[in-house]
Amino acid sequence: MTHPQPALPQVCLVAITKHGAAQAARLARQLPQAKVCVAARFADALKGLPNTVLAYEGAFKDEMAGLFHAYDQIVFFVSLGAVVRLIAPHLKSKDQDPGVLVVDDAAQYVIPVLSGHVGGANAMAETVAALLGASPVLTTASDVGKTIPVDILGRELGWQVEAPKLNITRVSAAVVNEEPVALVQDAGSAHWWTRPTPLPPSIQRFERLADVDLDRFAAVLWITHAEVPAMLWARLHERLVVYRPPLEAATP
Repeated sequence: MTHPQPALPQVCLVAITKHGAAQAARLARQLPQAKVCVAARFADALKGLPNTVLAYEGAFKDEMAGLFHAYDQIVFFVSLGAVVRLIAPHLKSKDQDPGVLVVDDAAQYVIPVLSGHVGGANAMAETVAALLGASPVLTTASDVGKTIPVDILGRELGWQVEAPKLNITRVSAAVVNEEPVALVQDAGSAHWWTRPTPLPPSIQRFERLADVDLDRFAAVLWITHAEVPAMLWARLHERLVVYRPPLEAATP
């Protein structure tokens, strides 16, 4: 059985200065599918590249609404402070906002500013940093602490998160604060932990929910195809997050 390939993210590189345009051109050479939004007077830096170039006249702030609507990832070769001010009027929620990244003028650092997990900015920052020979500056707690990102666990494997947003927030806090967390997996691929370091000792793995003393754990992550009884949601209250792997995925 064949499966459709996921659509490539829509990426836009943004530059508003001469130096920024040169750095954007450098990255654009390695990301030919990305579009480049650049001040018209610096558009010559993109000549000869296959990328679509969007050369704007006038104030850049007038371009922001369109960029936020059209792209999944926006990479700014603009100062961090300026980017914060530019994007502020357009923020909605982490489920809707694109990933936003900032690269400094010397292309030494790549900083995910917005939608690091759900919007994919952290992963994009690592990609951009590798292409530019730069360092990604990740500030989300699960990445810094090398632990489970509760909101996107298994996303690259097609897993769907099933839990109220409040549960995701509460369980994420338990994970990053190294409280005892039970991870139960009775479905889906076993190859979801790809970091070179082991799982933190605060996370204990189980193959069956029945083996978990629920009163001992601050949170439960359950990777399953099973129906979750209403009584379990009620008992665990805000301490449960469920993940649904694709039905055709192999069990561990």
